[in-house]
Amino acid sequence: MTEKHGILAEMNDRSREVFRRVVESYLSSGGPVGSRSLTRSMSESVSAATIRNVMQDLEFLGLLDSPHTSAGRIPTQLGLRMFVDSLMEIETLSPQDREAMEATTGGNEPGVTSLLDRIGSALSGITHGASLVLTPKYEAAIRHIEFVSLAADRALVVLVFSDGHVENRVFRPPPGQTASSMREAGNFLNALAEGRTLSELRAHLGGEIAAKRQELDGLARELVESGLAIWENPGESHERLIVRGRSNLLDQTDDSDLDRIRTLFDDLERKRDIAEFLELTDAGEGVRIFIGSENKLFSLSGSSLVVSPYMNADRKIIGAVGVIGPTRLNYGRIVPIVDYTAQLVGQLLSGERKG
Repeated sequence: MTEKHGILAEMNDRSREVFRRVVESYLSSGGPVGSRSLTRSMSESVSAATIRNVMQDLEFLGLLDSPHTSAGRIPTQLGLRMFVDSLMEIETLSPQDREAMEATTGGNEPGVTSLLDRIGSALSGITHGASLVLTPKYEAAIRHIEFVSLAADRALVVLVFSDGHVENRVFRPPPGQTASSMREAGNFLNALAEGRTLSELRAHLGGEIAAKRQELDGLARELVESGLAIWENPGESHERLIVRGRSNLLDQTDDSDLDRIRTLFDDLERKRDIAEFLELTDAGEGVRIFIGSENKLFSLSGSSLVVSPYMNADRKIIGAVGVIGPTRLNYGRIVPIVDYTAQLVGQLLSGERKG
């Protein structure tokens, strides 16, 4: 950070303005910026030749680069970082963007996952990037577990936690299940679950099934084991990382960047390093920006990530929201949107705001 500030301090007003306008134009258009186009926007009247000289100096400093296909310049990763840290003007959240996010809180579908899914879809829609929402991991003790038959090949497991949170998970039960076996499976789990979190129950369950194999009815045992498989391998609707708006990334990509986007898609599909996604926010409150290779989760794709944690009523970080896209994201506009979304999610999950 000191080195970047040192570079900025050595630049005169003209160099700073040329640099700022190159970056702003690149973030707006995505293309190289030529000296002739800058002559029309500079605050003082200067020639294209003078601007070219300044751009060459900025290239020497490592702040700009010159693609081989054009005489114009684009910012380097170092240049983007210096712009974001020192020169970027954060926009005020617009009433339209605020209303778009708040409109997601009034949906009819119950449950935290449905709420966060709607918020993720709205976030990708208004930022034109892909949104990432890391849902909370519930570690409250389990109060009650119940199996409910929906059809011959579908059943529901209802998890009620001590803090009042309820999760409903649909799964395919082993064939031949009866009301009696479902009741027995529920009773078996409830006897083990008292005072335990879901992860603690999961760790304890395997041994208990083996120890009480003779006592437990065969159908009930299969049901408990299949329920355990559901908890260990949650379906898409229960993934901790909700990703929405992948198509927006394709809309902003030219042919030369398709491999980069495919790499990013592969990362998102595998949802790898979900735990590290939350670690990106370990510096505490506020929005953080990761550009290109700084982004350890998606560094191979050279994408940028704008991310902010959200907190519960006890001011404990329980999840995060973010926007990922090409390095030419409109950071000044996206930062306040991500910041507001994180605050909104925290308030909703803490019960401070009615949905």
